[in-house]
Amino acid sequence: MQNSLKRMWALLGLLAALAAVVATTATAAHKAVNIVIWTDSDRAAAVTKVAGDWAAANGATVKVVTKNFGDIRDNLGTVAAADAPDVITAAHDWTGQLAANGLVQPLFPSAAVKKQFPSYTLNAFSYGTAVKKLYGIPAAVENIGLVVNTKLAQAPKTFSQLESEALAQKKKAHLSFGIAVQQGSGGDAYHMYPFFSGLGGYIFGLNKAGNLDPSDIGVANPTFIKNSKLVDKWNKEGLLSSKVDGATAQNAFLKGQAAFWITGPWNADTLKKSGLSFKVMQVPAIVKPSVPFLGVQGFMVTKFATDHGVASAATDLVTNFIASPSAQTQLAAANGRPPANTKARSNDPVLAQFSAASKGGVPMPNIPQMNSVWGDLGQAWVKSTKGSGATPAATAFKTAARAIADKIG
Repeated sequence: MQNSLKRMWALLGLLAALAAVVATTATAAHKAVNIVIWTDSDRAAAVTKVAGDWAAANGATVKVVTKNFGDIRDNLGTVAAADAPDVITAAHDWTGQLAANGLVQPLFPSAAVKKQFPSYTLNAFSYGTAVKKLYGIPAAVENIGLVVNTKLAQAPKTFSQLESEALAQKKKAHLSFGIAVQQGSGGDAYHMYPFFSGLGGYIFGLNKAGNLDPSDIGVANPTFIKNSKLVDKWNKEGLLSSKVDGATAQNAFLKGQAAFWITGPWNADTLKKSGLSFKVMQVPAIVKPSVPFLGVQGFMVTKFATDHGVASAATDLVTNFIASPSAQTQLAAANGRPPANTKARSNDPVLAQFSAASKGGVPMPNIPQMNSVWGDLGQAWVKSTKGSGATPAATAFKTAARAIADKIG
C-alpha cells in the first residue's frame, strides 16, 4: 500500500513537472514570435507605434524595416528568406504581380471587418483569373484633384469655364501653359488620367465574370478617338504642355502664376503652408466625367510569414488590428492620406476635399499587364501635347494602343 502511494505521488509529480515544462515552452514560443515589417519612411513611425501596440498585447515583438516604397515590391522577389519580411506596406496595383508570383498570401477577414471598408478598396486588393481572393487590407486612399487658386480664378463648374479661365491667366502671367499638370519627357499617365477618362478613354474592360480583361484595351477606343481632336485643340492653344514637369507645375502654382494645379494629397501640407486661398475639386466633366485614378494603399502578409512560422500572428496583426478604426486613424494622420476604414477619423479639411474629388474614380488596374501600359500611354500624351510639331492625338494614341497590345501579347 505504502509503495503504491509512493508511486502515485511520484507519477503526479512527474505529470506536474511535464505540465510546467509544456506551459513554459508554450509561453516561450509565443513570446518568440517576431514579425518583420517592411514600410516606407513616411509611415515608419506610425507603423512602429501601431504594430508595437499589437505586439505588447500579444507577447510578441515587431521589427520595422524602412525602405523606399517602390523597392518593397521589387525586393520582395529577390530577398533571401532569412531576411524577408512577414508583412509589407503595399500599393493595391502590386496585387496581381505579387499574387501571381506567389509572394503574398490570401486573407480572410470577418464579414464585420469587411463592412468597414468601401467595396472598391477591397476589390482593389483582390486578384484571381477565375475566383478572386483578397490579398491586402486597405489602409489609405489617394487620388489627384484640381487645385484652384480662388484669388486668380473661380472654381469652374464646366470644363469650358476651366479652359477659358486657365488660358486667360496663362496670357496674363506670360506662361507657356494654362493648367499646371506634370508630364515631362518621361510622360505621366497617372496625372493625365482625368483628361483621358473625360474623353472616354479606359485602360482595360471587364469580362463576363467582372474581372479586368487585358485583351480589351481601351486606350484608343472609338469614343476616345472621336473626342481626341480636343487634345489637338488644347495643344494648339497651350492649355496643356508636356514640357511641364513636376517642379515646374508646383512652382507656377505656388508663385501665383498658374491658377490651376493638378496634384494629390501628398502636397496637402505644401498647400497649407503656401498662404494661398485655394479649393480642391474634381476636374469638370469634358465629354464624360473626368474621374481620377484611385490608389489604395494597405498591408499584405507575405509567403515568408509561413516560412518563418508566424503566419497566424502576421495575419492577426493585419486583418484584425491594422484593419481597426483606431489603427487606421493613426496611420492616416502620419501618412497624410484619408483612411480606408469608414469608421476611422480624419479631421483634415484639405484631405476631405481631395476625398470628395475621388467620386467615381477608377482604381488603377492591379493585374500584371498594367506594367505594359504606363510608358506608352504616357508617351502618347507627351507626343500630342508638346506644342509645335506635336503628333495628332488620334495617331499618338492608336500607336500607343498597338504597342501595349504587342507587349501584352
